Amino acid sequence: MKIEQIYTGCLAQGAYYIESRGEVAIIDPLREVQPYISRANRNGAKIKYVLETHFHADFVSGHIDLAKKTGATIVYGPTAKPSFEAYIARDNEELTLGDVKIKVLHTPGHTMESVCYLLIDEKGKPVSLFSGDTLFIGDVGRPDLAQKVSADLTPEKLAGHLYDSLRNKILPLPDDIVIYPAHGAGSACGKNMSKETVDTLGNQKATNYALRPDLSKEAFIKEVLTGLTESPAYFPLNVLMNIKGYDSIDQVLQRGKQALSPDAFEDAANQTGALILDTRNAEQFKQGFIPNSIFIGIDGNFAPWVGALIPDIKQQLLLVAEPGREEEVITRLARVGYDYSIGYLEGGFEAWKNAGKEIDSIDSITPEALAEMTKENDLQILDVRRKSEYDSEHALGAVNAPLDLINDNTGNIGKDETYYVHCEGGYRSVIFNSILRARGYNNLIDVSGGFKKIKESGKFPLSQYAKPTTML
Repeated sequence: MKIEQIYTGCLAQGAYYIESRGEVAIIDPLREVQPYISRANRNGAKIKYVLETHFHADFVSGHIDLAKKTGATIVYGPTAKPSFEAYIARDNEELTLGDVKIKVLHTPGHTMESVCYLLIDEKGKPVSLFSGDTLFIGDVGRPDLAQKVSADLTPEKLAGHLYDSLRNKILPLPDDIVIYPAHGAGSACGKNMSKETVDTLGNQKATNYALRPDLSKEAFIKEVLTGLTESPAYFPLNVLMNIKGYDSIDQVLQRGKQALSPDAFEDAANQTGALILDTRNAEQFKQGFIPNSIFIGIDGNFAPWVGALIPDIKQQLLLVAEPGREEEVITRLARVGYDYSIGYLEGGFEAWKNAGKEIDSIDSITPEALAEMTKENDLQILDVRRKSEYDSEHALGAVNAPLDLINDNTGNIGKDETYYVHCEGGYRSVIFNSILRARGYNNLIDVSGGFKKIKESGKFPLSQYAKPTTML
């Protein structure tokens, strides 16, 4: 028997490959499915099942493509109603995979169709629990996402179901079984996830706040709902794609991998209304970019920020990428449902520049130079980190304008005024500046290195206790 966790850091997501006597089950696959197929082929094995723990909100699963390409059966838990052919398993049903069995445990709470898969070895011993978004390392799945699909499923109702699922289905399992969750730290599917991606159930019983034996249902509901941030706007759209189906990843790649000369790229931008998305690094973007393009760097927290800031997943996109990384960008966009890349700039930004096309740039300033200016001038500094980061520590006098709330804050920013913008390290501030610059805000200056460098400079008074100043 082989168990492999296939972890994707940018989504903080774990898919799983289980093999026994030539048969394979894939749990919660990513959109691009060829790596799973290739792995099975190398082992001389056949993919028998595609096991889905639930209808995912934070990414588009590869279940449909994987089933079509391999003949595998897609499996969901009780109450799931997909729009495509799938096997709806019964609670406690056991699926045979080679010499092992996989038991389906219906664990509603994160969503109503949520299940965990209990792996039982050749000797009949339970060894692993693939817990989906029901149980994380250090946390449990947030119970407020399904309400965006059905208004009747209030967070309180779902939290109550989650409490019962944990108590009745998971806590009675042996302490030595290994927990393999669907997500780790950085995912928006929970609030307190560990950086660890594997643990024993016994250790989770001792350390996970949601599994305390003295926790009443009422206290659990209150605790699990406290501190939840607003979920990204693309989540319900991904859920619908996972329920109803989607274009094959092959079609998405074919559509996006259209190499366009600078002239053709410019014509496409003018004729289609496509958004120009620049995915290079922040420093490259600041030094020069196509006017009105938006920066979201591929090497940062790419997919979640795309989902948070581009509201329409059917928005056509024209891509500026580092040469050789175009397919990576298209694939990572497709992971969160952005399937309508219609081409990329052949030769990258250098080709645009060499063609003599119009170029824009963003001014930047070092924290040291900014500190000198503040001695004689009353400057406006925008801190675009999340409110929790700002509240923890910030430069005295800086105003909090979180990037994820940019549309709410724009009306409070004057187009004719000058602002100095920073985040933690320089990635989010450039996203913020690029979006506002495309909207006609031309007086935003980026603070190089962000709050990290501001703090290291020792030039700014910092406050953890002053009353927060926010745009809202």
